[in-house]
Amino acid sequence: QLQASGGGLVQAGSSLRLSCVASGQIFNTYVLAWFRQAPGKERDFVAAISWSDGATHYADSAKDRFTISRDGAKNTVYLQMNSLNPEDTAVYYCAADPSTWYEGSIYHQSYIYWGQGTLVTVSS
Repeated sequence: QLQASGGGLVQAGSSLRLSCVASGQIFNTYVLAWFRQAPGKERDFVAAISWSDGATHYADSAKDRFTISRDGAKNTVYLQMNSLNPEDTAVYYCAADPSTWYEGSIYHQSYIYWGQGTLVTVSS
């Protein structure tokens, strides 16, 4: 089970840190990821991290602004988001895939476990 939190209403240029706590054991083969879905749009990949070695992967929209990290002791994945803009407004979901990272990991269909989502609203 995944529990996401940390969303809110912020102004453009602000920062937010999202958290996703996983209950139960996360195995080293897992990939933990963040996706987002704006109203009327598809659920898009944002960032992912391989639990085993901490390797990270980012969508172009997230590079240089967002940072994904993990805390093994807390079974938690974070998404630090800086320089937010209104286009970042969406519901952000954390997800887990028991498989190792591969090219299909950028698609939400690859993920089995999902959190409930946390809303991020960025005002201009």
